[in-house]
Amino acid sequence: QVQLVESGGGLVQAGESLRLSCAASRLSVSSHVMAWYRQAPGKQREFVAQITTGGSTNYANSVKGRFTISRDNAKNTVYLQMNSLKPEDTAVYYCNYWTTWGQGTPVTVSS
Repeated sequence: QVQLVESGGGLVQAGESLRLSCAASRLSVSSHVMAWYRQAPGKQREFVAQITTGGSTNYANSVKGRFTISRDNAKNTVYLQMNSLKPEDTAVYYCNYWTTWGQGTPVTVSS
């Protein structure tokens, strides 16, 4: 059974940075499309970023230029580097592969 475990969330001030990690088990992150989603309080889960097997990346317009998705094949881990954080980035962030989701890691950005 594929498992995804997120970490790295926390409380930061606006303008600061965080790096989220998603460690995968029973799945090679280099061989599959991996993505990050987020869900803010009272809102639906939304797409944040994606990395393909070829290394191409896609981002939601709201995070483009501020967030970077990457992976470390040796560590079988996907990352989300989040810079210039805004209060509206506050959400629980989830790692995703196909229909598998991690447990989420909360990010809170104070103004």
